[in-house]
Amino acid sequence: MSQIFPRSANATARLTIAGVLGFVILLSWVVWTLMFSSWVTKQNEVVNQPVPFSHKHHVSGVGLDCRYCHTSVENSEFAGIPPTKTCMNCHSQIWTNAPMLEPVRASLRDNKNLTWIRVNDLPDFVYFSHEIHVHQGVGCATCHGRVDQMALTYQAAPLLMGWCLNCHRAPEKYLRPRDQVFNMAYEAPANQIELGLRLKKEYGVADVRHMTSCSICHR
Repeated sequence: MSQIFPRSANATARLTIAGVLGFVILLSWVVWTLMFSSWVTKQNEVVNQPVPFSHKHHVSGVGLDCRYCHTSVENSEFAGIPPTKTCMNCHSQIWTNAPMLEPVRASLRDNKNLTWIRVNDLPDFVYFSHEIHVHQGVGCATCHGRVDQMALTYQAAPLLMGWCLNCHRAPEKYLRPRDQVFNMAYEAPANQIELGLRLKKEYGVADVRHMTSCSICHR
C-alpha cells in the first residue's frame, strides 16, 4: 500500500501541536497577567467625583479625623458617606463662593444628595465590615493607603481575594493598638510580630482556620 502522507507531515503535525500548546500557554499568561493588573483591579486609578474632594487638604492640612465624615465606621459595616450638611458646617463660612463647591451648595439648596462614586468597591458577593476590622485593630491605612496624602482619592490596594487572605492568614503582621487605628502616619514597630500576637489574643481574633473559611467573606 502506498504512503498516503508525505514524510514532512510528521514535522508539520509536531509543529502544529507545539504551536497550539504555545498559544494556549501564551493566552493563559495574558489572562493571568490581566487578572492582577490595574486594568482589572482599578488599583491607583483616580475616580472622578461630583466635587474634587482632597483628603490631603482636609486630613493633613485641616486636621480632620476620619470619623468626622465617616461617622459610622466604628459601629457599622459601612463607613458612611457624609451628608451635604457636614460639608456645609465649614463651607457655609469659608470658600462660600468657590465655583468648585457649587455642587455642594446646590445639593443643600435643592435638598438633593450628591452622588459620590465608591472608590474601594468590593463585589456584591463579598462581605466586609468596617466595624469588625476597626475593633480588631486594623488601621485605615492598611486597606486604604495613605489617604491623608491623596489630593484625589484612588484605590490603593488591589482588593483581590489573595490580598485579603494575606492578612487573614497572618493578622499579627498588621494589627495595631485600637487608639492608633485612625492614625494615618502610624508605622509598625520593630517588634510588630510580638505586638501583633499579643493584640490578636487581647482582641479575640479568631484562629487562621476560621479566618480563612469561605463563609467569613462570602455569605
